[in-house]
Amino acid sequence: MRLRPLAWLVPALATAAAVTATALALPQGGERAPDGRAAAAADARPTGKARPDARNVVLAVHGGAGTALDRDKTTPEREKAYRDGLTEALRAGQKVLDKGGPSVDAVQAAVAKLEDDPLFNAGKGAVFTADAGHELDASIMRGSDLKAGAVAGVKNLRNPVEGARAVMDKSPHVLLAGEGADDFGARHGLRTVTQDYYWTQARWDALMAAKEAEKGGSGGKKAARTPAALADEQSKGTVGAVAVDERRDLAAATSTGGLTNKLPGRVGDSPLIGAGTYAKNGTVAASATGAGEVFIRGAATSTISNLMEFKGLGVARAAYEVIVKRLPALGGDGGVIALAPDGQFDAPHSSPGMLHGYLTEDGKVVTKIFPDETPPNS
Repeated sequence: MRLRPLAWLVPALATAAAVTATALALPQGGERAPDGRAAAAADARPTGKARPDARNVVLAVHGGAGTALDRDKTTPEREKAYRDGLTEALRAGQKVLDKGGPSVDAVQAAVAKLEDDPLFNAGKGAVFTADAGHELDASIMRGSDLKAGAVAGVKNLRNPVEGARAVMDKSPHVLLAGEGADDFGARHGLRTVTQDYYWTQARWDALMAAKEAEKGGSGGKKAARTPAALADEQSKGTVGAVAVDERRDLAAATSTGGLTNKLPGRVGDSPLIGAGTYAKNGTVAASATGAGEVFIRGAATSTISNLMEFKGLGVARAAYEVIVKRLPALGGDGGVIALAPDGQFDAPHSSPGMLHGYLTEDGKVVTKIFPDETPPNS
């Protein structure tokens, strides 16, 4: 799946989880996602409604929650790039499912594809820390046996989700952090890179803007006006995937570069099982994005599962309860993609926008990147 020592993090992270994916077996092919205003309006779920976004879904991905892409400020080329990025991730997972492969392989493939796309805050497009470095987190979970793996604060793994998978499959642990996680991945043959691999102009501009803002200067505002930096601001968050396969096994994965200008050593919800990522057969596969500290405190994804298992709520009602009603009261917003074993799918979010897409059993792909396609729940 895919250096400075971070040994002190391990005890602190022993109870947590983060990039998410869920999948089902799919036929070959698919339809182009609706991308016009009329199609979006017809497809959009009314605000404040706790009902599924779609049914018969086998795989879904997200590219982060944030201030939302603005139609009037997003060029056709950039819109296409975002939609293509989400679609390619879905197709990568679909290839696994079409061959009868397990959902855990499908979410890994989908998230790895998003990690390789510089548009998204994971892998190649990861944001910068306060000291101008990169520290990446990821997690993965299999619903059939509750096996999970995660990495936190890695600096050299090309695809952190592959590192999380290696921890799950090749160690007795759930979470490895820092230099130990990088070394573990390298020992098991994962691709490693130097820090400059993660660099992108958009993320650098965002860091410079944050530094200027800290000093109270106007240079940060100027940097934030560049198209690349604007895109960065509009797509904060993580990437993740959820899937259900032909055996009705669920899986989820999540990956992130964290927050721009974060303190070195900061870890959010993405690598914490039960916070940023969770999968349990019979309830839900969920991957979260948003204010990581709040998702940790609210045990976001495992709470969705618990509401389904112990209170009998459907996936949409459970996800809405956590994301829209509970977490904002703790002081943060964000969203989640949540998939039930029967293919019911929901993507509630309290943030202005959330980039996401899904694949149905018949091969249809839908991507949603603008607020009129996916209005915030209230």
